[in-house]
Amino acid sequence: MLRCALLRAALLCGPTGAALRVSGSSGSPPLLLSASSASPPLLLHRQLCTSTPSPAAPTQEEERFGGYCSDFSSRTSFRRACPEQQELSYQRTGEEEEEEEEKKKIRGFRTRTGRRNTAYWYFLQCKRLIRENRLAEALQLFEGDMLKGERLQPEEFNYSVLIGGCGRAGYVKKAFQLYNNMKKQGLDPSDASYTALFNACAQSPWKQSGLEQALKLRQELRRKNVPLNAITHHALLKTVALSGDLKACFQVLRDMLQSGQAITQETFQYLLMCCVEDKQQGFRLALQVWHQMFSAGIKPDQQNYNILLRAARDCGIGDPAMASALLLRGREESGPKVTAQRRQQRSKVREGTPHSKPLDVDAFESHLLALPADASAPDTHPSGLSQSRDTTLDLSQVESLRRNDRNTQREARSQNSQLPNLLDPSTCCSDVVALGMVSTASDRLALMGNLEGFLGKMANDGLKPTIKTITLLADVMEPSSQLIQSLISVAAESGVKLDVAFFNTLIRKAAKAGDLGGAKAVKVLMAERKLPANAQTFCGIALACSRQKDGLQLLSDMEACGIKPNAHVFSALISQASRRLDYTYLHELLKQMHRLQVPPNEVIIRQLEFAAQYPPNYDQFKSKNTYLEKIDGFRGFYRQWLEFMPGEETPHPWDKYRLPKPEAEQDGVSSQNQSPNSNQSSEIP
Repeated sequence: MLRCALLRAALLCGPTGAALRVSGSSGSPPLLLSASSASPPLLLHRQLCTSTPSPAAPTQEEERFGGYCSDFSSRTSFRRACPEQQELSYQRTGEEEEEEEEKKKIRGFRTRTGRRNTAYWYFLQCKRLIRENRLAEALQLFEGDMLKGERLQPEEFNYSVLIGGCGRAGYVKKAFQLYNNMKKQGLDPSDASYTALFNACAQSPWKQSGLEQALKLRQELRRKNVPLNAITHHALLKTVALSGDLKACFQVLRDMLQSGQAITQETFQYLLMCCVEDKQQGFRLALQVWHQMFSAGIKPDQQNYNILLRAARDCGIGDPAMASALLLRGREESGPKVTAQRRQQRSKVREGTPHSKPLDVDAFESHLLALPADASAPDTHPSGLSQSRDTTLDLSQVESLRRNDRNTQREARSQNSQLPNLLDPSTCCSDVVALGMVSTASDRLALMGNLEGFLGKMANDGLKPTIKTITLLADVMEPSSQLIQSLISVAAESGVKLDVAFFNTLIRKAAKAGDLGGAKAVKVLMAERKLPANAQTFCGIALACSRQKDGLQLLSDMEACGIKPNAHVFSALISQASRRLDYTYLHELLKQMHRLQVPPNEVIIRQLEFAAQYPPNYDQFKSKNTYLEKIDGFRGFYRQWLEFMPGEETPHPWDKYRLPKPEAEQDGVSSQNQSPNSNQSSEIP
């Protein structure tokens, strides 16, 4: 610094002849600078440089001083950091590595078309796969290729089409998972999405769980003030109908009427489906719903007739006295008589509007859900109208009518008299006082006019029977050759082509009646029509094979046709052998199952466990029972058979729709199961 100051001073003096005397450092002579010497600045700089003493040469130790740290430490700076900051730094490095791996995957991912696709293209592909019943592939395409592969932003229609596919398959868990993901993406669900969610709840294998999910969704939509259209209301009505909750069905009806939505044929279709779920008195409930549909001026369709046949096949009529009060007298006194002018108005309403008058849901509910005590009350009627004491039923008279009911029906059929047809509420049968014991499906069909009356009512409504209607009629009618031929002729007149399911129904109907010859005759009729027999055909015949010779002949016939006997066929044969307590027959069937490698299911195990049990209060030392002489030998063989015979695991209904796990994950799981510390966790389902 001092030298630089002197140099500047010498330059400023110039040629004035001034001199500067500068004292140097200690031990050095003073320096005289003269301006008259006119020395250039470069010369002055050289003088200054030569006047300073030169420093001593550094030693080897001085050159190495301060350089040892680079040999023993790789860190250039040392800062104190808390554990939280260190953890954040580790997370950042981990996230950066994951991002780099995802980028590598995206770079290495190749689409199926070889180009970058759009969300609408994935929508079309998923729609095509769902239409082809390939829901698992559609889910894999959406979640694997679209979201993870191309990392596209999904739209509302991408989620709606997949929720619809899951709804038709009853995959409730996946449907609501997609619904929640759609809300997280900030997308507003459409009416189609809500309809698909309710359909998923309706088609769920577990009806009660599906009903709970549907009610939770309904409460959520009410909180958000989301209105439901007619299609979504029908999907909700279908859910509560399949669970058999009539009160909930009426609540949905009230919501539909409050929303100003029309009550149509589809609405009564779901009400009839709810009646079918009641096996005790479902047929009576279905007839009441049918009468209410006619009083509302709604013309039934083909599906309504089919559901009514299902009610006649699967459900009973309940208390005959109550059914008589509600079905016979209730239609005479429940309202005013129908005049010709009113019939014309109803016909016009049927052509123009879906219903003739507003439906009184409260009166309909009280009439349908009437208690047995209210049905015979003299002052109040379940429909809400007053009744006189003359219309009440005497229980003693009803009991006497029950005893003579079958004889009366046989005489009526022999004389070809007109039977009461409860399908037409305007029909008045003055000679019918009460209904007797209606125990079989054919008796319930007789209340609808038998085959001729039922088909005649369909013809009056302008409908023709389909193959489903013909099959249901075959399942309801009595198993006789004359009725079978008449049903086949009706199918020929209606232009209906009979299929294998129709003949399988006839075979099962004859086999349940114990007619093995009739069941085989129907099989011959199938061969004449060149219809191949399947496993269901032989399963129906097995219901009539009560002897060992017939059962073994059936198994040989199946092998000759190239059809392997399955668990359902053996279950039917085991049920027949268990009824006769034929333990030799059971022993032979178990040997055949082992020979053909047919694993038993849960139904077969329950049947065999029941057959291997001793009867209650049985003591083989006190008394001798010829039917139970060989039970001990069968019990011993059955215990050994259980040890070497593999069982059939019931598959989960959603396994075929679930996405396959990655190969790396599967390898990790398999290696974990093979480890000695796994404690045989692979055997646990």
